[in-house]
Amino acid sequence: MSSSLKSTRLQETKAEILSLLNVLSDKVDLERKFGANYLQLSPIRKIYTSSEEDVTSPLLKPRTDTHNERIKVELSKSEKIKELKKLEKQVKQCTKCELCKGRTNVVFGTGAPDADLMFVGEAPGHYEDVQGEPFVGRAGQLLTKIIESIGLKREEVYIANILKCRPPENRNPNANEIALCTPHLIKQIEIICPKIICALGTFAAQTLLDTKETIGKLRGKFFEYQGTKLLATYHPAYLLRNPNDKKKVWADIKKVRDFLKEGTS
Repeated sequence: MSSSLKSTRLQETKAEILSLLNVLSDKVDLERKFGANYLQLSPIRKIYTSSEEDVTSPLLKPRTDTHNERIKVELSKSEKIKELKKLEKQVKQCTKCELCKGRTNVVFGTGAPDADLMFVGEAPGHYEDVQGEPFVGRAGQLLTKIIESIGLKREEVYIANILKCRPPENRNPNANEIALCTPHLIKQIEIICPKIICALGTFAAQTLLDTKETIGKLRGKFFEYQGTKLLATYHPAYLLRNPNDKKKVWADIKKVRDFLKEGTS
């Protein structure tokens, strides 16, 4: 076997190993956040060839620079559509937790694949499970009004949830379900690459920010999520029960509007 062929195969093998390690490390870290007890894994390091070229080549695999910050890989709109369809097919076949047994439909996500603004909620409810689309019940109607209040249309943003299947009786997601399902959402965020994420409610905010702080303390503030701005606010379902807090959400969503305007000015 020629030395060049050996070198090529070695690079391919290294890339495959690193990809597998990245997936395993992400899964272990995520499950550890929700109580699973693992031995600490060492940070994944870049593997270099003799020519110092980075061999971590998968299209959507986050890369790490010398400051340990994730580097975004911006895709074209057509590439985003293709990758989202591929991911949706995978999610629809997911049977990792018990929720798959009671679902009518997987609720993957909907909206513009190149959206600047992405909303992330908690989990599908009854109407979402029936229609296979997030936020289509009363809370969804309120979210549509919130979106329109800042001069956008629903189809111009992207909407998804932490969980892709409905928990029985709309109960709260449990730690195992979140740990198993969140990687799907993380991949969606990586593909869409929004300018800002609006986390709706406790579970979305706490999961993405890796915190136990209450939504009351988190709301209205800008955070960083893998290099993307994130602002948390109350879930529309909460507002249906507590209409007096609508003014707080209006104050929060105006910050999102102003951030997007600043980015385009």
